[in-house]
Amino acid sequence: MDNFCTTDVAIIGAGPTGMFAVFECGMLKMSCVLIDALGELGGQCVALYPEKPIYDIPAHPAIEGAALIARLEQQIAPFHPVQLLGQQVTALSGEAGDFLLTTSAGVKIRAKAVILAAGAGAFGPNRPPLDGLAAYEATGAVRYYVKRREDLRGKRVVIAGGGDSAVDWALALHGIAAHIAVIHRRPKFRAAPESAAQLDALAAAGAVEMIIPYQLHALYGAGGALHEVEVADLDGNTRRLAADVLLPFFGLAMELGPIAEWGLELAQHHLRVTPATLETSTPGIFAIGDIATYPGKLKLILQGFAEGAMAAHAIHPIVYPDKALHFEYSTSKGVPVE
Repeated sequence: MDNFCTTDVAIIGAGPTGMFAVFECGMLKMSCVLIDALGELGGQCVALYPEKPIYDIPAHPAIEGAALIARLEQQIAPFHPVQLLGQQVTALSGEAGDFLLTTSAGVKIRAKAVILAAGAGAFGPNRPPLDGLAAYEATGAVRYYVKRREDLRGKRVVIAGGGDSAVDWALALHGIAAHIAVIHRRPKFRAAPESAAQLDALAAAGAVEMIIPYQLHALYGAGGALHEVEVADLDGNTRRLAADVLLPFFGLAMELGPIAEWGLELAQHHLRVTPATLETSTPGIFAIGDIATYPGKLKLILQGFAEGAMAAHAIHPIVYPDKALHFEYSTSKGVPVE
């Protein structure tokens, strides 16, 4: 595409919240450019848990992350948003009605309003401080995300961590991995009680080996192939676990990146917004989803969807200053046909 484009709304972040904002803007006849540092749509849904079920999406008792993104992609298709993927917005200037954004690929976007739907910013895993880690990361012997459970079929898997990700993946890989060992520093897990109870039941049945209280100490293998994971208890005593794959789940390191330099009011690395409009401290720039904060905020995808609708309605007067917005339900006006 050309290195310059114009649009009504520039949406930074192509996760589920940013994608649904395209739909809401489109329903109000506002064009969108969708920008994301990842090379595909979906944000954390596809990067972190494409095969994990999500249970709190209305009308879907359970839907996997990748399936949700596929549905959203179908939903926004009639509005033909320009997609600038695999690039980051590095500069933002201007004012409401006339913003100029520049991406890391050198693309310039002229937009009347901006929606920041960048989750909690750029994210990456908290890596354990182990010698030789990079060599195992390069071969996939150490990985922080699981895109396909089948990739681990028949493998000896060691999972380290005490939160939801560690527990959820221990449950998800039961019956797929040849052996699962879970390492944690304490008996109590910081996970959903029902999930923790299921893990305890598998451990009691001998289906999962619990290595408690231990923490990662060293990796042993050759040529990027992992053979053993060494763990140490609180007294420094060590033992080795046979392993083909190590899954360390110690959370994500969140970075706002260039967003932190745009003069927007921050509150603990999040953007403070007006709850009724989702507008940030800079007129014309809005924030929705996990990056936005206000009293009573819940970090749920469904709340991000509602915020996308509210932001779109608040933006309409910026895009169409001389046109009154008459609220209509989608059941009345329908959706454009491609």
